[in-house]
Amino acid sequence: MTLRADLELIAGWIAPGAHVLDLGCGDGALLAHLRDAKGCRGYGVDIADGNVLAAVRNRVNVIQADLESGLRMFRDDMFDIVVLSQTLQAMRRVEDVLREMARVARHGIVSFPNFGHWRHILALLGGHMPVSKSIPYQWYDTPNIHLCTPKDFEILAAKLGFAIKQRALLADGREVGFAPHLRAELAVYRFDMR
Repeated sequence: MTLRADLELIAGWIAPGAHVLDLGCGDGALLAHLRDAKGCRGYGVDIADGNVLAAVRNRVNVIQADLESGLRMFRDDMFDIVVLSQTLQAMRRVEDVLREMARVARHGIVSFPNFGHWRHILALLGGHMPVSKSIPYQWYDTPNIHLCTPKDFEILAAKLGFAIKQRALLADGREVGFAPHLRAELAVYRFDMR
């Protein structure tokens, strides 16, 4: 199973044998890879029926739940690391979700589309909401309700007391060096939550 570029990067940041919680796990590809390649164990959480079924087919422990309702099914410090990949922007209560992540694990990883990408800026200057590989929806049918830039996330992380340990800004699956805030389509962060 081939991983998306951000999931491959995330997998590289997770230690062998870690106990992992993957929020918005989709088909469970990340957890299946971590299980098979690194001996990790853990759970995925997703709300969509199709994703839950796909995760079960991938032999991933998955719970169908709405992340907005909290993670009360998990006790404090139950996991080594919690992942929220390309889901942050679809959360209504972003701070609450991040605080719940901090409750169940000491370390977190998030990835999200960079709304500050130059193509998005051009679309806005042209008078319409952007549609791109990283934000592939029209304004009227998008699940993305809290679009942000890497800097926006860094400000929120500081407000919550999270210490950013690694950051990767990606375009076409590769890390961007020059003008990353304008050229990156996707941002990935690893941080300590306490």
